[in-house]
Amino acid sequence: MSKKSPLSFKTILFLIGIVLVAFNLRSSITAVGPLIGDIRIATNLTNSSIGIITTLPLLAFAIFSTIAPRIGLKIGNERTVFIALFILTIGILVRSTGMVATLFIGTALLGLGIAICNVLIPAIVKDKFPSKFGLMTGLYTTSMGTLAALASGLSIPLAYGLNLGWEKSLSVWAVLSGLALLFWLPQLRTQNKAKPVPYSKRSIWSSKLAWQVTFFMGFQSCIFYCIIAWVPDILISQGVEVTTAGWMLTLTQLAGLPATLLVPIYAGRFRDQRGLVVGIALLYVSGFIGLYIGGGIGLLSLSIVLIGIAQGAGISLALTLFGLRSESAYDAASLSGMAQSAGYLLAALGPIGMGLLLDLFLTPSPAILLFIMLSVAMMSFGLFAGRNQFVFQHASEQMRA
Repeated sequence: MSKKSPLSFKTILFLIGIVLVAFNLRSSITAVGPLIGDIRIATNLTNSSIGIITTLPLLAFAIFSTIAPRIGLKIGNERTVFIALFILTIGILVRSTGMVATLFIGTALLGLGIAICNVLIPAIVKDKFPSKFGLMTGLYTTSMGTLAALASGLSIPLAYGLNLGWEKSLSVWAVLSGLALLFWLPQLRTQNKAKPVPYSKRSIWSSKLAWQVTFFMGFQSCIFYCIIAWVPDILISQGVEVTTAGWMLTLTQLAGLPATLLVPIYAGRFRDQRGLVVGIALLYVSGFIGLYIGGGIGLLSLSIVLIGIAQGAGISLALTLFGLRSESAYDAASLSGMAQSAGYLLAALGPIGMGLLLDLFLTPSPAILLFIMLSVAMMSFGLFAGRNQFVFQHASEQMRA
């Protein structure tokens, strides 16, 4: 008697689609960091102006994250993700034309596409795999982190090794988003019809717990995008070669991959997630202190690895909290939209602020001290966000924490 396969063909197509979408949620942004110097020289922009290139996607996340759940409710989450992938592809191509104006316009467009996917993917996962939310979150966050890491490391080889220049080097990632479009097509045929879902009449914005999750999301995102934008420059200012700095940024993200996979799985098994929050903050602070001390490549590499582990654990925990702190797919989408809207608005201040510090002081020390302050702020809100509660549960039930 033949055994039934645990995975249907439909499920396999969905998993491939989720992984390919996840591949595109950071790669087009992380590819920019190692090329910041080339872009600055080619465009004659200042550090603070270049910081806007990293900030624009975050502003797009902030503006469109609250709109995404409404669009998904009207036309379906899967169809909305497909449209977002198309916008992302157009944005990558527009950004790569080499002109200053299109550099910013294209970056804003790709930020819009990523913003919609960021919000709706957790809701789609919670809807299709409610009992395996942690495992599925680990799958797509690990996929996201893997390509984000490769994009950072490949930018310089593509630009110099293949003589593509910074423009064509950045355009390569349109191939990946086009592939995701192709493999997401089956989801348009199989998406669920919109159906009534139970949700609170209270606004998600009135929940204290939702704000705590939002600030945790915001500060960890601020740290991540500051790392992507400025850590290569900080390393170069400490005597690290340009190519090595790019690969060290890749190391940061590769080091975090095991944590990215495992943290969502174990987070769901713990009564609350406050211990994880403290561990992430300690890793960050230790890594940034090592970066501040500087010295040889050994200490810098160790510091980068510690930062990377914290980074991988931080983003995956933040995304997992959207599901753990909500009782339905609709609430998960609402919390995800709020946390990514207000959270990324907070995060958007980071790359510009850090660029200003580097312009003003011409030394990385103040920027590294800012990293430490952001880590402490992230931990402070994470200790509240990590409590075992739901965003809309009855007040008497909140005594669980």
